[in-house]
Amino acid sequence: MTPITEVEGRRVALSNLEKVLYPETGFTKGELLHYYATTATALLPHLRDRAVSFLRYPDGPDGQLFFTKNVPPGTPEWVTTSEVPRSSADSPARMVVVQDLPSLVWAANLVTEFHTHQWLVRSPEEADRLVFDLDPGPPANVVHCCEVALWLRERLAADGIDAYPKTAGSKGLHLLAAVRGSSPEQTSEYAKALAVEAERRMPRLVVHRMTKSLRPGKVFVDWSQNAGRKTTAAPYTLRARRTPLVSTPLTWDEVADCRDPGQLEFRAEDVAPRLQDHGDLLAPLLDPGSAAPLP
Repeated sequence: MTPITEVEGRRVALSNLEKVLYPETGFTKGELLHYYATTATALLPHLRDRAVSFLRYPDGPDGQLFFTKNVPPGTPEWVTTSEVPRSSADSPARMVVVQDLPSLVWAANLVTEFHTHQWLVRSPEEADRLVFDLDPGPPANVVHCCEVALWLRERLAADGIDAYPKTAGSKGLHLLAAVRGSSPEQTSEYAKALAVEAERRMPRLVVHRMTKSLRPGKVFVDWSQNAGRKTTAAPYTLRARRTPLVSTPLTWDEVADCRDPGQLEFRAEDVAPRLQDHGDLLAPLLDPGSAAPLP
């Protein structure tokens, strides 16, 4: 019988709580749900008012992985949804918007990574986030990403934009900034220009094109996730990796001091102590007053 729990007055069906999702560590679905419930105070503000794409892995990272963008069958009527524009040739999609703890617990029961757009559902024509995904091509690793991140931080600061780092929860880094007054297309153009500039300044380390043959030993500065249709892994989401790694906000000192990839690997159990010590390091992104215009 599927257990039912009550979350803030909503009845949420849970399933397979003893199922091991990460065999290497024995991390179970019940532990995944506990992680999301206890991290919700930090996570929910970064999901709220954003359409969510789910990268589902119901049988763990070694099983089938698949994206769910449209509202899944069986979604409770109390879960907020929103129409989301797609290309001009396609009709709008209807996607989930995770607004509260019951919706988060319901979505977590699907076993998913949470991915969001760089705009809010009420204003898809205006980007409120700028993102760079720094993806190392082996033998490059996150240490090399940190070098690139520090350069981008200074370059963005020269344009009056404050950047905040987090781990991708896999092998790279994400940089996020709060912006205003520009479309996703304009934000993409700006991000691409900085990626090209980074490659010009650090040609042995950086590549701005996705071409696989160009990427070994370099950091791919992926600017394309600023496009209106693209999504990026949300802060604090668990990732479908070998172990229960989390996309974890960082201090700039941690970025500057990184000498080994293991320094920037954080699992689910590491996040609560970090929140206790630092609070939400990405909280400034949530302050509308911190959003900067693009130059």
